[in-house]
Amino acid sequence: MNVRLKFGAAALIAGLMASTVPAFADFWSDAGAKFKGVTLHGVTESTPPSNYIKDVLAPEFEKKTGIKVEIETTSWDQMYDKAIKDMEAKTGIYDMVYIEQDIIYAYLARNFLVDITKSLKDDPSLKAPDYDESHFTTFANYFKGENGDLFGVPMEAFIKIYLYRKDLFDDPKIKEAFKAKTGKDLAPAKTHEDYTQIAEFFTEYGKANGMDLWGTTAQAHTGHPASWYEFFESVAPTFGVYNWGIDAKNNYAASVANGGTMNSDKSKAALKYWLHLRDIAPPESAASTWTEVASTFAAGRAAQGLVYGENAAWIASDADKSKVVNNVGVALPPVSDGVMADAESGKGYIGYYDGGAFGLPVTSKNKEAALLFLQYIGQDSVQSGWAVAAPRITNTATYEDPGVKDMDAKLGGYYTMLKNDGKLFAGAPPYPFHAQVREATAPIFYRILTGEVGPDEGLDQMADTAEKELKNLGYRK
Repeated sequence: MNVRLKFGAAALIAGLMASTVPAFADFWSDAGAKFKGVTLHGVTESTPPSNYIKDVLAPEFEKKTGIKVEIETTSWDQMYDKAIKDMEAKTGIYDMVYIEQDIIYAYLARNFLVDITKSLKDDPSLKAPDYDESHFTTFANYFKGENGDLFGVPMEAFIKIYLYRKDLFDDPKIKEAFKAKTGKDLAPAKTHEDYTQIAEFFTEYGKANGMDLWGTTAQAHTGHPASWYEFFESVAPTFGVYNWGIDAKNNYAASVANGGTMNSDKSKAALKYWLHLRDIAPPESAASTWTEVASTFAAGRAAQGLVYGENAAWIASDADKSKVVNNVGVALPPVSDGVMADAESGKGYIGYYDGGAFGLPVTSKNKEAALLFLQYIGQDSVQSGWAVAAPRITNTATYEDPGVKDMDAKLGGYYTMLKNDGKLFAGAPPYPFHAQVREATAPIFYRILTGEVGPDEGLDQMADTAEKELKNLGYRK
């Protein structure tokens, strides 16, 4: 069902019956008339949510306003490179740029972005009647400045979840074999020990039965930041290592010697756990980023894994792309003792709450027209189809949409988990030095992955390097 069309038809009928109903539908054509001939340019990563903007929302907006929108979807690294270089050089190529949650603090520190809240207050004629910042979920808080104003319109928000194959976990023969081998009932893991045991079992089971099957996924590319992120944002927190092991309240300490936890016993245990999983995961894992992990799970090559929620819908429902349709279960990541209590109290978190927004560069040459487009993608009325096509929710009303509820059932309750348990997850820490510390420590991390340096020694080196970089940047005194 096209909810937007249904709403439009209902509004038309109501308008014929009562002439006092405001003609909100005319806002877009009237506002767009001022910008006839304008073409907006945006850059974003090629992901399901971004492709929906390019393929569905941009054409809709052009039809309603006459403003053409060209959305460039590219790789993650190219997206960042193009956006930052454009804003640094002030060339004004892009009118909208994708801002991932973890980089927003660096952009704000460099005054790259237009204050959307203030801009709409300053020019009320640009304010769409169906756009309301208060309708966003709390994830929008990640894109606000110190003054509470919004600097990016949320376009995707999802948690990195534990996916498992229901057809395997519910198979009587497999359950019997697992019970015989471990003495336990086969169920989604609650602890790291359980997860490891399940992963080892399925890798051995696949090999013994001539199946193209391994026990887990691993986002363990040996030369791409995706592996660094998997460890620090998805694995280490489940062991109780938060905010990359850097204590901002303690002179930005990273090393245990100075009060940090980047090279703590918990961090070292987390890394060894993850490296073992990498070793019993499909062979492509050493070259896998977030994209390849999703493809691996969709191909039926892993019994379980940590997968970004933005991929859950197509993995669970698109038979043209996925071999595990209707067989996908969702669960919270396994955690160590005390981590869940930390998450519930707000002291810590159990995994990564990812997402992004579309921001308006101060260098844009078409700010007013771009503000219209950002409001268009932020309306409640365009969210339901977007959420079903790419499981992301940014507006609170989306949870109650019938189509979203139907997809929630197909996804094993993913949207329900996002709504009820999203608070247990967290985005990247608010570090303006995000990219610098990542780039300084990533080469050491890659050497750990290739075996050139041991995990304990490597984490010691990373903590020391992080502190040196933070001192060079002026954060450590």
